[in-house]
Amino acid sequence: MKNIKLIEVPSEIGAGTRGASLGIEAIKIAALDFMSNFFIHFPSEKIPTENKLLYEPIESPYAKRIKGIATMYERVSKSVSDTLKNNFFPVVLSGDHSTAGATIAGIKMAKPKSRLGVIWIDAHADLHTPYTTPSGNVHGMSMAIAINENNQDCAVHMVDEETEKYWNQLKNTGKLAPKVLPEDVVYISLRDFEKEEKYLIDKYGMQVFTTKEVRNNGPENIVRATMRHLAHCTDIYISFDVDSLDSSISKGTGTPVSNGLREREAEDLISKFMYNRKVCCFEITEVNPTLDKENLMAEIAFNILQRSINILMMN
Repeated sequence: MKNIKLIEVPSEIGAGTRGASLGIEAIKIAALDFMSNFFIHFPSEKIPTENKLLYEPIESPYAKRIKGIATMYERVSKSVSDTLKNNFFPVVLSGDHSTAGATIAGIKMAKPKSRLGVIWIDAHADLHTPYTTPSGNVHGMSMAIAINENNQDCAVHMVDEETEKYWNQLKNTGKLAPKVLPEDVVYISLRDFEKEEKYLIDKYGMQVFTTKEVRNNGPENIVRATMRHLAHCTDIYISFDVDSLDSSISKGTGTPVSNGLREREAEDLISKFMYNRKVCCFEITEVNPTLDKENLMAEIAFNILQRSINILMMN
């Protein structure tokens, strides 16, 4: 049986819409509404945030609040690394997706020799860099950070020295770069990306399973194909961004996109992945209750969380 530890990262400085820092509390409220005492079962750690920066002027337009994000990377990577070294399974609940790069860094710090596979269940590729970003929001850059990519081939911005310094710091968290090889990344339900990101997906031949493929082939077959693709990896990290769900249900997130997964499809996918012994860390991110009705998004996230953890406990 796995020992589980919850790591709460209520940071939202990487997002463009406000409110994701409240997502974790919303998930806890969903648990209470379902009469579940889930959150008292497991040890948990709450990572201090830099959300005060939301009230200050933006210094780096092409990587907003990157200085604060660099601080978060130190804290989150250390927490994830220590959790793994103490033989706990880290379940990360984060506000925005920018800190996923820190989660990945933490896994590599604890397991420097491992070949890490990443399953990225998300409407977005998060492969932008300060050189290509249309928004400057770092939650669209976490995958580029993990694979140590600047994408200079597609550069549209001149980036100032300060931003560049912090960007390099993010990519080198834990003094290891890249953390993940692009061929060891599998995207599921990816459907909203820019040509600069498409360039990298094509350049590296990154594996993508569309919503349509999930629907036509069934979650079981997608899980099997994913695990076949990542067969040479020793460890696997799963990142679940709730905007992978269809916009009809994913109102409670900053960047909803149509043509996404149904709740049941996401739940089936993730729970089937959880049976695999290589999975060493799971993250749920981007629940934003301020955009939601009746806390629906958090309830869906909680259902997926609870079912996944139950499988881990049995496994």
